[in-house]
Amino acid sequence: AQKDPTVKDAAQKDPTVKDAAQKDPTVKAATVKDAALKEITVKNVYDTLNILAPFALAETWDNCGLQAGSFSWPVKKILIALDVSMDAMAHAVSINADLLLTHHPLMLHAPSSIDFSTMPGSAIALAAVEKISIIAAHTNLDKAQGGLNDCFADMAGLKNLTPLVSQTPQISQTPQIPLAGESCGDKAHPEKALEEGIGRIGELETTVTLKKFAGILKERFGVDSIRIAGDPELKVKRVAVCTGSGGSLLKNFFMSGTDVYVTGDIKYHEARDVESAGLGLIDIGHFASEQIAVRLLGEKMRTLAVEKGMDLDIQEYQSEIDPFLTL
Repeated sequence: AQKDPTVKDAAQKDPTVKDAAQKDPTVKAATVKDAALKEITVKNVYDTLNILAPFALAETWDNCGLQAGSFSWPVKKILIALDVSMDAMAHAVSINADLLLTHHPLMLHAPSSIDFSTMPGSAIALAAVEKISIIAAHTNLDKAQGGLNDCFADMAGLKNLTPLVSQTPQISQTPQIPLAGESCGDKAHPEKALEEGIGRIGELETTVTLKKFAGILKERFGVDSIRIAGDPELKVKRVAVCTGSGGSLLKNFFMSGTDVYVTGDIKYHEARDVESAGLGLIDIGHFASEQIAVRLLGEKMRTLAVEKGMDLDIQEYQSEIDPFLTL
């Protein structure tokens, strides 16, 4: 029945043949759509992720996409994490995941050698043995419409979002994929589609002090401590944000006309520069600003999988913690 197309045609025209197809599994297989018969592969997941966060948006220095594994390997279960760590890899093994999807790449630059006893070699070795592919969505997710910076800005209470540094459009027809339920990053711009680019600029609904805004961020992002630079009583209305390490965008912040810059991994002299300019700085930390990528990727990938009819079990790794501890 699978080899003879006349069986499928007969089943469509003759109800008695259709009944036989329902009783005989070998005949029934011939009536199933080809798409449903296809095995979901790593490449299928990559292509789906490319809709959410086009890889063409990635910075030239970045290493996005397939980190280890094979595009041809089958995928039924995906684990999403912030980092490629051995803890995340071990959890992927324990739940029989076929793919580890992370925000941070396994490595940014190709190593001169791969030692299986240390990272990243240990993760590569385990990926090969267990047939677990690894894909990273890094600066492409940072820049994408409805991506990580939009989600962060939305959680921070910002409206009327525009990029801190605009990206020359490379993909003009990127579809907006809303989250299930409340749309993180989408509700902050109901009047127009978001632009792509690094960081975001937005406005608070009401003017608050730098100290007050820092307290709001502490609560919303669930952090125990937060660093600020500048006058704690500085009036804040317009805000610039960049998830992760945003020190390289300080000049863009100074030219943006905003009152405060929210990011992570700020250095001492960078904080002094902000202070000298009479502006505000909030260092929320690299981990706190980007851990939300796990939920963002999970919700959006599940939405896309349902849309595309992809039967995938997508789980989020919940055991990651900030490597820095405040004593």
